[in-house]
Amino acid sequence: MRIAILKESAPGETRVAATPDTVKKIVAAGHQVVVQTGAGLSASVTDEAFKAAGAELASDGGLAGADLALKVRRPTESEIATMRAGAGLVSLLEPYADRGVIDALAKAKIDALAMEFIPRISRAQSMDALSSQANLAGYRAVIEASALYGRVFPMMMTAAGTVAAARVFIMGVGVAGLQAIATARRLGAVVSATDVRPATKEQVASLGAKFVAVEDDEFKQAETAAGYAKAMSAEYQAKQAALISEHIAKQDIVITTALIPGRPAPVLVSEAQAKSMRPGSVIVDLAVAQGGNCPLSKPDQLVEIGGVKIMGFTNLPARLPADSSALYARNFLALLPLLTDKDSKAFAPHWDDEIIQGAMLSRAGALVHPHFAPKSAA
Repeated sequence: MRIAILKESAPGETRVAATPDTVKKIVAAGHQVVVQTGAGLSASVTDEAFKAAGAELASDGGLAGADLALKVRRPTESEIATMRAGAGLVSLLEPYADRGVIDALAKAKIDALAMEFIPRISRAQSMDALSSQANLAGYRAVIEASALYGRVFPMMMTAAGTVAAARVFIMGVGVAGLQAIATARRLGAVVSATDVRPATKEQVASLGAKFVAVEDDEFKQAETAAGYAKAMSAEYQAKQAALISEHIAKQDIVITTALIPGRPAPVLVSEAQAKSMRPGSVIVDLAVAQGGNCPLSKPDQLVEIGGVKIMGFTNLPARLPADSSALYARNFLALLPLLTDKDSKAFAPHWDDEIIQGAMLSRAGALVHPHFAPKSAA
């Protein structure tokens, strides 16, 4: 199989979909790799390093002759037009953000797999790009918050007096939230967190943070057997909102991480709650690309309201390009055997495998993912 590694063209995107280490392993597995010239420079990977690992270099990435194209972000119109029918594509396709791209992929008869749709099952953990990138986003969110915050994180006792520790509140305890908790704790902050799922309380406590929620009988039953949150009553929501409002007003830094695929981000910090924080406080919104967890946040812009700094980041992993690229490249490397015929090494996705079925968006000219396939499709 001939695999094309393409240079990212999305504004601000610094990642690359392969590293010299993964290229070396892909070549050793019997495949050819063509890397587009300059694809890794923003992630501190030179063309020479790719070449030394066994890759060919080409100004266009050898896309026209590729059996499989690998990217971090969704392809451009010209890239789709260059690919041959029957070829494969693997990337974070962001299908909810741009339906036109997946329609174009199906029309071009490209077999496209969305890395964000890799099922979250034990066997697929090493392929889970959403988790690998969210982990780094949670870390970077705290680093960015510390840069915006005009004070130190840890408590310091000096001859001139004591400096109080920063109070950091993490809203949403998924992969990004857990890493944000751990990072803020490492920096010496007093950390608290909240989530609508009762099971996260133990995770928060294990990291040394305080869990904030109205823990009544309804809360204890607020999770389905599959691990998803149940809808809460209006009475519970009012009690929880009052508790969170009181808590936010006392915090120095709030980091919000709640995202729901295909839907607008839920509002976690209202305008009134943001304005209740003291001047110099910071809000970092990781969900701004889907509307934001705070209605005051704007994509990749710093907003200041009454001395409170509100920053929305659309792509925090791109601020750690070397590490985020390395993790993404390993996610693909773990997926590769499911895209390959064991004997011929040709591009041959294992169509009956639940991982491929979960990630596949288009196949042989049709949209096949249940979220996007025509309702009349089988």
